[in-house]
Amino acid sequence: MSQAVRDLEPKQLWNKFADLNAVPRPSKKEERVIAFMVEFGKNLGLDVVIDPVQNVIIKKPATAGMEDRKTIVMQSHLDMVHQKNNETDFDFDSEGIKMKIEGDWVKAEGTTLGADNGLGVATIMAILESTDIPHPAIEALFTIDEETGMTGALGLQGGYLTGEILLNLDTEDDDEFSIGCAGGVDMTVTRAYTQEQINGISLKITVKGLQGGHSGMQIHEGLGNANKLMNRVFHATQNYMQIATVMGGGLRNAIPRESNSVIVTEDIENFNTAFEGIKNEIIAEFKTIEPDLVILLQGTEDASAVMSRNDQKAFISAVYAAHNGVFRMSPDIKDLVETSNNVARVEAKEGKIEVLCLTRSSVESGKWNMANNLSSTFELAGFSIETGGDYPGWKPNRDSEILTVLEEKYETLFNEKPRVMACHAGLECGILGTNYPEMDMISFGPTIKGAHSPDERASISSAQKYWKFTLEVLKAIPLKA
Repeated sequence: MSQAVRDLEPKQLWNKFADLNAVPRPSKKEERVIAFMVEFGKNLGLDVVIDPVQNVIIKKPATAGMEDRKTIVMQSHLDMVHQKNNETDFDFDSEGIKMKIEGDWVKAEGTTLGADNGLGVATIMAILESTDIPHPAIEALFTIDEETGMTGALGLQGGYLTGEILLNLDTEDDDEFSIGCAGGVDMTVTRAYTQEQINGISLKITVKGLQGGHSGMQIHEGLGNANKLMNRVFHATQNYMQIATVMGGGLRNAIPRESNSVIVTEDIENFNTAFEGIKNEIIAEFKTIEPDLVILLQGTEDASAVMSRNDQKAFISAVYAAHNGVFRMSPDIKDLVETSNNVARVEAKEGKIEVLCLTRSSVESGKWNMANNLSSTFELAGFSIETGGDYPGWKPNRDSEILTVLEEKYETLFNEKPRVMACHAGLECGILGTNYPEMDMISFGPTIKGAHSPDERASISSAQKYWKFTLEVLKAIPLKA
């Protein structure tokens, strides 16, 4: 179906997106897409720079008549979130994304699509390649590793960019302009546990069918978290079983959709009663928002060892108490999540427990308050805590010059006002602003739904609207001072 996608309008945009999606580009494994982007820029005869952390910068002079406008930085990230359905046979390290069209949506075959942030990258590529699109001087900044640590933005040093305005193309609703975002910090908690042998029946518990999604943009929606739901099953059945293994969730920035565990029971009758009770309770709670939720019990091969009851009690209690979801709403910006946490991954096997969280907040003190809350919870249960991947938020500037330009242009084109807001996702603008504090920044983009999940999809009609708007913005960049 890639050819069908290539035939969509605007062809410049969709063809570049198809080219990009043919290149594997997982976070922290961006070597191939970096090489792809360098070759792209050099083939156009443009100035290409690779900075020490492997961000790619491609510079293109202004078109005729636009030389007196401010230089702009157009920025998107090269990496994408790799998530697939359990039944999907796909190797992200070697295969290009398989795309399809369903109505107004471009989707992938059982995997994430990579529209986040591939459509932004493709937009910039199409403009760099164009010979008939008016624009000021452009510094195209393609950052790496946005999805798993923002190390590209964190590593970009001052002096590489001269632009006065930054257009970040990583917002996911076409009527929305972002002028602020949350910062974040990774929490990793670990604990050893004693293994022991018991005689009993080994069973596999599966939680699946959840929607998943973006742990920032969708954290307020009340979606099911597979790790927390699995832990509720453990809590309800703990007197009649012992845990052998747990494997739930994946990336920190994705709400976990699936969890699998193996337990051993010596009291199958009482275990089954407790299991059926909690299963029915959870499914009834989530039937409206998670209609495809399945909590399944199956036989499995005998487990070699289980977690001791004392360690199991500490583990279940800690995960139960760990906050997941919205922690505080902003008192200053209507409907903005200020602080949240995602219990992203829970793994227990071979005597070691590991829990991965991503804590976000648009307020720095709020971020660390949430982190301290989690640390205290897990420390009481004997866990060790490590933090990493700390990045700042982006403080809104309602008096931004480029915001005024974009608002006026949007209202003229579409006869309505855009939504100007801060978002709970981690955009790179806040980080880039630490080394480029005078740069005027804004973020916008086409409508993308289900980012960070296999249900990710990009609106075709929105892409057309967004492309038209972007070209008009390029013509409206203010004059140099």
